[in-house]
Amino acid sequence: MSVWEALADPVRREILAGLREGAATAGAIAARFAISRPAVSRHLRVLRDAGLASSEVRGQERVYHLAAAPLAEVDAWLRRVTPARRPSPAERLDALETELRRGRRGNKEVGDGHRSAG
Repeated sequence: MSVWEALADPVRREILAGLREGAATAGAIAARFAISRPAVSRHLRVLRDAGLASSEVRGQERVYHLAAAPLAEVDAWLRRVTPARRPSPAERLDALETELRRGRRGNKEVGDGHRSAG
């Protein structure tokens, strides 16, 4: 299964989001969902097959880790199709405030220059 197919399911995306916080056992992952543990195991297998998760056996448990490298393809695609980031209204207001301060400072300097010349 491809990375894209694996990411198509919201449960798998949520599992990856959880693994971003750190490694987790299959049981701990399954406990976060209202679906059966075998269903979560199938999702984990899909994530492993797509290269988005890796696992290791520790005693009687399987511990899963996020494997972020395949997400580089997704990130590159998103950068190609997403318009350039626009500043938020708050960022625009901050920029306006900065420019207004610069303008006030510039006007003050101009006024000071006229006084010394006269």
